[in-house]
Amino acid sequence: MTRLRSIELALPGAGAAAHFLTEHWGMAPATREADTWHLRGAGDDAYLLALTEADAPTVQSVTFIASEAEIDRIEASAGAEGAPVERVDATGETGSGRGILVTAPDGERFRFLSGVQSNERLEGCPDMPNRLTHVVFNARDAEASGDFVERVLGFRVSDRTKGMVFVRCDDSHHSIAFARAGVATLNHIAFEMVDIDAVMRGIGRMRDYGLTAAWGPGRHGPGNNVFAYYIAPFGPVIEYSTAVEKVGEDYRTGAPEDWTWPQNRIDQWGVTDKDVAALAVAERKFRFPGAPALPAA
Repeated sequence: MTRLRSIELALPGAGAAAHFLTEHWGMAPATREADTWHLRGAGDDAYLLALTEADAPTVQSVTFIASEAEIDRIEASAGAEGAPVERVDATGETGSGRGILVTAPDGERFRFLSGVQSNERLEGCPDMPNRLTHVVFNARDAEASGDFVERVLGFRVSDRTKGMVFVRCDDSHHSIAFARAGVATLNHIAFEMVDIDAVMRGIGRMRDYGLTAAWGPGRHGPGNNVFAYYIAPFGPVIEYSTAVEKVGEDYRTGAPEDWTWPQNRIDQWGVTDKDVAALAVAERKFRFPGAPALPAA
């Protein structure tokens, strides 16, 4: 079964970003290769986040682990669609593996690898993220993006709301999602914590660091996960998350009218405000390679 493993970013100040994530956010260093820092969680994935020094912030790829048969199927499907697809060999890199890189119409780059290496789990680390639980993109046309990943990558749309299209590649309610934003950028990165207490202790660490949540703690509707969103010092929106709903093949795809809230509520708890303006700026900072400059927000 295909599953999400990692996201690869390029940005100025990659070393400082790695320092924040390991010293304060709760991740651990995995490897460093020249100007690239690989950061891991407590789970067995080789890394969850790669940070490469660069002149401008971009999303280099989002990486999934898949079987060779599934990679061959996606390659054929992407070729038939006319989507750019190339073979990649990561055997000399952290995590290893071989596979393909598919570029979606908005410029998102989805990498699928088989034969990857894993780490031993880190025991006794209750405040460390376990894994990367989902990556959300802003999309020029979220419905078209959802349709592409269903048709070409073989993913499934789990829910649609007024703001998002949620998509899964395994039994987790969503591994990626597309926000109805009218622009194509990184919206946020979510790290899975072991439980609600771990999320709350993470909020405490950020308070000690001097960061206030831009939204949260709260509990979403689609996915039913607990969340706390922060604007990282190096630019993007990052999330502590836990308890994302597990769904089966018989899960009924939700429509926007299924996800409505009482007045002045945007999540199940309604105990915190959302800094919409600050989040909107941060959600536009990381573009895709070769993408044109964005208009002013």
